[in-house]
Amino acid sequence: MEDTIQNTEKKETKRKYVLVAVMLAMFVGAVEATIVATAMPAIVGELGGFSHYSWVFSAYLLMNTITVLIYGKLADLFGRKPVITFGIGIFLLGSLLCGVAASMGQLILFRLLQGIGAGAVMPIATTIVGDIYSPEERPKIQGYLSSVWGISAVMGPAVGGLLVEFLSWRWVFWVSIPLGLLAMVGFWLFLHENMEKKKPQIDYAGAGLLTVVIASLMIILVEGGVRFSWTSPQIIGLSVIAVAAFLFFIVQEQKTAEPMVPFEIWKIRPLFIANVVSFTTGLMLIGISSFLPAYVQGVMEESATVAGFTLTAMSIGWPIASTVAGKLMLKIGYRNTSFIGGIFLVVGGLLFVAIVPAAGPGGAALSSFCFGVGMGMTSTSFIVLIQSAVSWKQRGITTATNMFMRNLGNTVGAALLGGILNGQILRYFSERGGKVGEELTLDSTNKLLTEEQRSELLPAVKALLQDGLSHSLHSVYVAVLIFGIISLILIFFLPKKKNWQVDSSSS
Repeated sequence: MEDTIQNTEKKETKRKYVLVAVMLAMFVGAVEATIVATAMPAIVGELGGFSHYSWVFSAYLLMNTITVLIYGKLADLFGRKPVITFGIGIFLLGSLLCGVAASMGQLILFRLLQGIGAGAVMPIATTIVGDIYSPEERPKIQGYLSSVWGISAVMGPAVGGLLVEFLSWRWVFWVSIPLGLLAMVGFWLFLHENMEKKKPQIDYAGAGLLTVVIASLMIILVEGGVRFSWTSPQIIGLSVIAVAAFLFFIVQEQKTAEPMVPFEIWKIRPLFIANVVSFTTGLMLIGISSFLPAYVQGVMEESATVAGFTLTAMSIGWPIASTVAGKLMLKIGYRNTSFIGGIFLVVGGLLFVAIVPAAGPGGAALSSFCFGVGMGMTSTSFIVLIQSAVSWKQRGITTATNMFMRNLGNTVGAALLGGILNGQILRYFSERGGKVGEELTLDSTNKLLTEEQRSELLPAVKALLQDGLSHSLHSVYVAVLIFGIISLILIFFLPKKKNWQVDSSSS
């Protein structure tokens, strides 16, 4: 078995129990987004601070994105077990504090703490699976892990709604604590690592510079064009800081013995392609998950529950495709499996571009399902591929880098596609709205999202708002399709060999 020095059958690692702990940890992290989103109206109703609504999510994503690469490197230096248990512990502490927050400011602060811990959960949990299972076993196991996302997507809104209705929104944060504690116990009891006894060299300077780069970029993307104009001193200043810190980061990584991000992993073609495609699919993912509900509710005039169903279709297609991908990889290889996934991404993009209100939520769900199949095929193939392309000593940072690229794609996509949507709506109002359009703003579109407010609109105003939203979302989906085509083209350049595996001697 490849890399048996860290698999440690000698240390009696109980793989089945470790896998359960991994799945518990991943479920706690995956369910966070959906369960909190369900509770946000109740949270704002009690704490106020609607203007800071988006920062409840952005704060979590900010620290998650910043820390994911750092944890990946620390796991290669100190071992997986201490790093993931530390991350889960910080996450659970943040969850406890979120549940006792007395103001929106406190909640945002505690969400930052949650995000610091969450950065360790997904990449290290996935890395552990790469350590304890052989290359032949990993495809099947990754299919199991992907099912966690589907389960969390279905359970999150339901559990969150029940907790808010019958207990309190505070339980939305507390409910994950016992599951996280069980995962920590599982790792300490059943995961045994044979770490090499030597003093690690930690790249503190690289970690600090990386934090500055990502924090500056995230603030620019979240606040640019919203709180600050794109030409404001704040945005220009942050841009200068981000560029300068990035240049210093490159210099630092080239001269240090243990870099936070080893640049040599980017020279391995499968890793480079997998990371770039993860970035483009991250852009696509945020474009669909963020804006599809607005189309279903505002243009198709369906309820929020029905809109949620259309996204659930994606969450169903994803784990099904991941399970199938695990079997296909063993027969036709990584490249062919991911190429099939790329085709589904393009098909999903085409269906979104072609969608019309008459297609109804069933048409939206079909488009969403096809996209989910594409994501399940590609993401599972990439994780197994990159974990087989490097040795144990680089598997943590390599896995974390791939997840970082998808997170970065989500963040850039939210800003880019949101800008396209807003610009197209305003242009539509000014060019085709006449006198009625002159009185409309972006916020006018909000009236389409609830039946009560839609019923109060004049027919002409309602028609203009729906046509403008439909036209603008069509532009967003064209961009999504373009990124799908780019992803498919990049996948085509993966090596044609059936499997890609590092020489075990390299470890």
